[in-house]
Amino acid sequence: MLSFIDIRFILLVFVGSLAGLFVGSVPGLSVSMATALLVSITYTWSTTDALATIMGVYVVGVFSGAVSAILINIPGAPSSVVTTLDGYPLAHKGESHKALFYATIYSFIGSVFGLIALTFLAKPVANIALKFTPMDYFLLAMFGLSTVGSVTSKNYTKGLMSAALGLAVSMIGLDPIIGTPRMSFGLYDLQSGISTVPALVGLFGFTEVLSVVYDNNLKQRVSELVKMKINVRETLKHWKLSLYASSIGTVIGALPGAGGPVAAFISYNEAKRVIKNPEVAFGKGAVEGIVASEASNNACIGGALIPMLALAVPGDAVTAILLSVFYVHGLKPGPMFIKENPEMFYVILAGGFIACIALLVLGILVAPRISRVIAIPKNILLPIVTVLCVIGSFACNNRLFDVVLMFVFGVIGFLMRRYEYPVAPTVLAIVLGGMMDSNFRRAVSLASATDNMFKAMFFKPITLVLLTLTISIILSNISAFKNTFIKAYSKKVKFGA
Repeated sequence: MLSFIDIRFILLVFVGSLAGLFVGSVPGLSVSMATALLVSITYTWSTTDALATIMGVYVVGVFSGAVSAILINIPGAPSSVVTTLDGYPLAHKGESHKALFYATIYSFIGSVFGLIALTFLAKPVANIALKFTPMDYFLLAMFGLSTVGSVTSKNYTKGLMSAALGLAVSMIGLDPIIGTPRMSFGLYDLQSGISTVPALVGLFGFTEVLSVVYDNNLKQRVSELVKMKINVRETLKHWKLSLYASSIGTVIGALPGAGGPVAAFISYNEAKRVIKNPEVAFGKGAVEGIVASEASNNACIGGALIPMLALAVPGDAVTAILLSVFYVHGLKPGPMFIKENPEMFYVILAGGFIACIALLVLGILVAPRISRVIAIPKNILLPIVTVLCVIGSFACNNRLFDVVLMFVFGVIGFLMRRYEYPVAPTVLAIVLGGMMDSNFRRAVSLASATDNMFKAMFFKPITLVLLTLTISIILSNISAFKNTFIKAYSKKVKFGA
C-alpha cells in the first residue's frame, strides 16, 4: 500500500500513462504493442517498477483509442470501434472537446469501477468464468455479433452480412487444429492469417480517405476548434448508465477472449434499449453512446485482470503480455497468487488507481491539444492520415504485405460505405472469429465423446441463457417475425376488448 505515496512509483505510472496516450492515439499503434515493447525494456527492472509503468500504459492506452476514434474516425483499438459511431459525428458538429471530455470522464469511471471490482470480486467472478464451457464462449461471441446489426445499421440483414464477411476473413490462415492452410488461395503470406491492425486501419482510416476523395469534398467541415465551456454537472447526469455499462464491461472482461469489443457493443445496444428518447439520435452524436462504450471497455481492464491473477488465464491481449511480465520476474499467478503475494496484488491495484488519475489529468489537459488535428484542412490531413495508415499497418508485423492488406480493406470499406453496409460488424467479427472457431470445434469435439451430443452441447444453464438471448435478439430484429408478432398481439388485444 506504500506504493500510493511512493513518488518514484507515481512518476513511473505517469510516464507509462503518457506513453499509452500517445501510442494509443496513433492509428495502428495499439496498447498491446506498447506493452509488448515494455516487456523487453523492463526486463532488468524491479517487479514493482515494471508493473507501475505497464499499468500506466494499459489503463490510459485503452482510453486513448477513443481520441483518434473521435477526431479522425479511426479507432486506436478494436474496443473503440463503438466510440466512432457517436464520437465522430459529435466532433463534426464542432463539439470535439465535448466528446473528448465525455470519453475522459466515463473512461475514468469505468476504469475505477473495474479496479474496485478486481479488489472485491476477484474470486467470485473468477469462479463464474471458470464454469463457462467452450460452447458458452462461442455463444457469447455470437450474442455480441447478433447485436451489431441493430446497433450500426437500419437494415439488420446488412449488419449480419457484414458480420459474416468478417467471420470469413477471420477464417483465413492455418487451421488451428489440423494445421493446413484455409482460404489462403496459394499465397504464403495469407497462411499466417489476416492481422487485425491492417484490417482495422484499412476499414476505418483509408476508407475515409477514399470516401472524401470520391465525394470531392476536400473542404474541412470543422475548420476550427471552438473551446467550449462544459457543464460538469450536465456531464455527470449519465452516471447511472455508466455504472450499468461498467458492470457489463467488468463481467465481459473477466471472460477470457471476449474483452472490450464485445463489452462495448453489448453496452451500446443496452444504452439504445434503456435510453428511449435521447436528445440526439444514436449514431448522430449521442453522448450516451460515448458513455456506454468508454465506460464498458475501460471497465474491462479490471475484469480482464481477474482471471489473469486468479486463474493465470489472460482476459485479453494486454493481460497475456502482462502474464509474461509476472513469469519473467518469478511470479506465478493462479488461485493462490493473492494469498501468497498480497504485496504484488496491491502494487497492481495502486498502479491501476494512480493510472486512473493520470487518465483524468491527461484526458482533460493533453487530449484537447491533440484534437487540433481535426482543424487541419482535409487536403493536408488526408495525406497525413494515409501515411499514418501505412506506418500503422507496417508496424504491426514489419511486412509490406500488411500494407497491401490495408489498401484492400480500404477499398472493401469504401464499397461497403457506398452501399450502406456497416463496417463495425466486420471488424468485430474479424476480432472474434478465431475465438469462435476454436471454441465451437472444441465444444463439438468434447460433445462427440458423449452419448447425447446435442444435450452435452446445449443443455447447461449458462448455455441455455446465452442461446435464448442470442435467438431473441435475432428474431426481434427480423421484420417478418416482428410483423407476425405485432399482428398476433393486435388480434389478441382486439379479441380481449
